[in-house]
Parts: sequence; C-alpha cells; structure tokens
Amino acid sequence: MADVNIDHFSSEEILEINDKLPLEEDIIEISDLFKNFSDSTRVKILFALVIKELCVQDIADLFSMSQSAISHQLRVLRASRLVKARREGKNIFYSLDDDHIRDILSIGLEHVKEV
Repeated sequence: MADVNIDHFSSEEILEINDKLPLEEDIIEISDLFKNFSDSTRVKILFALVIKELCVQDIADLFSMSQSAISHQLRVLRASRLVKARREGKNIFYSLDDDHIRDILSIGLEHVKEV
C-alpha cells in the first residue's frame, strides 16, 4: 500500500484562517436566518413579496391557504426581519424588509438553476 502524503496547514495558517472567520454570534444569526428558507411556504411568500406588497388575504388566495396559516408564516418572517408590515386602515400590507432579501432569493434561485 502506497503512503499518502498530505500537506497540512501550519498552526500560523490555521490561526490566520480562524481570525478571518465571522464572530460566533454572527454565524448563529446567519444560521437562524437560513432556517427560514427551509420552509417552502415561507420561500413562496418571500418570492411573492419580491413582486408586490401584499396583505394576508392576497397571499392566502395566491397559495390557496388559510389566513391563519399565512399569518403564522408572516409572524415567523417578521420576527426574523425578512418582511415588514404597514397598516392601511384595517389592512396590514407586507413587503420585504430590505433589498438584501431580494438578493438572497435571486442568488439562491440562480444557484439551483445552474446546470
């Protein structure tokens, strides 16, 4: 059996890589952010909000779901700062919290469509 010679990084190089990593709190926050994208209903809601600001009833009609199911998902998305809400009379309209969310969705879609 042939010997396998694998070069490893030096301790200094390992420390240099470690110093360039994000802070642990930031890594946890990013992990929590991406957990939101593990639910296909939430992802569909986000893609709909890329197109237009919508109220709960609009989203429920769009996806043939109950208002309570959509409201639950919107609460999760608001808590994660992915969507924001504004009141107009009796209606609450939802939109993406900022353009970063649009970018994340666009890059994610581009990635999964790669051949």
